[in-house]
Amino acid sequence: MRVSGTARSAWRLGLAMAVLCLLAAAAPAGWRDWAVPSGSHPHDVWPAPDGSVWYTAQRRGALGRLDPASGKVEEIPLGQGSAPHGVIVGPDGAAWVTDGGLNAIVRVDPASHKPEVFRLPAGGWANLNTATFDHAGRLWFTGQSGIYGRLDPRTGQMRLWRAPKGPGPYGITTTPDGRVFYASLAGSYIAEIDTATGAARVIEPPIANQGARRIWADSKGGLWVSFWNAGRIARYDPASAQWQVIRLPGNDPQPYAIFVDAHDRVWVSDWSTGSIVRYDPVSARFTAYKSPRRLPDVRQMAGRGGEVWAAESGTDHLDRISTEP
Repeated sequence: MRVSGTARSAWRLGLAMAVLCLLAAAAPAGWRDWAVPSGSHPHDVWPAPDGSVWYTAQRRGALGRLDPASGKVEEIPLGQGSAPHGVIVGPDGAAWVTDGGLNAIVRVDPASHKPEVFRLPAGGWANLNTATFDHAGRLWFTGQSGIYGRLDPRTGQMRLWRAPKGPGPYGITTTPDGRVFYASLAGSYIAEIDTATGAARVIEPPIANQGARRIWADSKGGLWVSFWNAGRIARYDPASAQWQVIRLPGNDPQPYAIFVDAHDRVWVSDWSTGSIVRYDPVSARFTAYKSPRRLPDVRQMAGRGGEVWAAESGTDHLDRISTEP
């Protein structure tokens, strides 16, 4: 049977459209991703000023570094027993890691890649989670076993405090005016740390047992929190002490990571749909970016000019999404 030129052209056009549809389903507009070594289980991610991207390879006991331009990935071993959780870039340009396996804060020099280990004082396993720098250059960090602490990189001095309500300290952030707040997953609250005395003041959300997990400050000093157990995100205004609670779309949402970009748009990872969801507080609209892979399990996000970065712990990938319209 002969196929006419018109029919053949229509078939080719249909095939091209089908391929384009598949590509659209595989990679949302503005999305690009990179594979990291299998078994890395990248937990947290942080883009560096030099264009590279750091991530914690939790199950390989290493700190990873991606060069997005070349696609090159290298992983730096942090030591026997390492299980890194969080990573941020400090004022010195180095990567600072909260390592639950080593029970230590680890600094990795961006040039030499040499790890410098600051071990926690004796007294038990902290289950280290996340860190942030205050405006005095001191590193504050959380431990899910029920502690939070402070490291002065200039002296190496470290102090620990017991969390007011026991286990749970998880995400932590610094506001534009230098205040430090953390979220407690098991305690279901947020707290402000007095950076002079180290005392923590508990702030109760309007929903009980909500599982406050990650926290990020916007440009006005408002605090955005992911409520893991409640399927909601919330904003707390320290000036007015008022809460605004917003439910994520869909059935049984599970918000884990939260990040606020330079335009004060809020980015949330929803584990129930395998999506990264953007919320615009001005229009009150959600936009979903669904991963092309099943069960991506994005645990943390961060960003730099014009882009948001996420680590897919479930699929060994790093994602980049444009934050511009």
